[in-house]
Amino acid sequence: MDDTASEESAPTDTGTAEVVTALVAAQQEQLIRPDADPEELAARMRRVHHELTTLLMHYQFGIDEVRTKVDILRREFELLHEYSPIEHVRTRLKSTESLIEKAVRTGGDMTIPAIRERVKDIAGIRITCSFVSDVYWIADMLGRQRDLEVLTVKDYIAAPKPNGYRSLHVIVQVPVYLSEHTELVPVELQLRTIAMDFWASTEHKLSYKYRKNLPAPLRGELDDAARVAAELDQRMERLRDEIRPRSPGTPTVEDPTS
Repeated sequence: MDDTASEESAPTDTGTAEVVTALVAAQQEQLIRPDADPEELAARMRRVHHELTTLLMHYQFGIDEVRTKVDILRREFELLHEYSPIEHVRTRLKSTESLIEKAVRTGGDMTIPAIRERVKDIAGIRITCSFVSDVYWIADMLGRQRDLEVLTVKDYIAAPKPNGYRSLHVIVQVPVYLSEHTELVPVELQLRTIAMDFWASTEHKLSYKYRKNLPAPLRGELDDAARVAAELDQRMERLRDEIRPRSPGTPTVEDPTS
């Protein structure tokens, strides 16, 4: 989600920045040409602003809908079961600048429908859990809700990325009921343990500082830290039942890495 260089937004590379700058410059040349119609120009600017505002509004509503579902699960566990598998929840809506940069980076038309079709992480929710099994448990609970459709699943816990990044990414589609129509909005869920989140946050900060060109010693330290974090998750998983004894109605979701 926001802002692990491993999967979400990374520091903007020079090539992308130059492309965005070139696009803006080209637009400016169009706008200031001698034969430009000021009224037509103003209308175009208002239309683009309206389309972007509407797009981001829909995605914010999608975040609100899914966040409510997560909060309901969290409160239910806290009030009735004296244990919640959900430790922390954070949300993120891409900024206009970040959205444009990713749209340029992924190629294709720069129209709003085309951008929406290929950029799937405009809206994001990060759910942090204590145990690996809780990550899959929460994903299963949300996936079984009738008004949430699971579009894609990327399991970077079972198969970590080469740099050590681990997380479960699930893109769900949620209906947003507006005054005149229903909008189907994709929302990216990132589910991870505290250890995974700590590692990803540190990796992002270092990648941002060094603009993704990490010195070899730091890269080695991060690789080792990823291994230690994975081992910690495995050890904590073995202690899970001491903290959360299983009841007959509790689903069993095993850690695929164990």
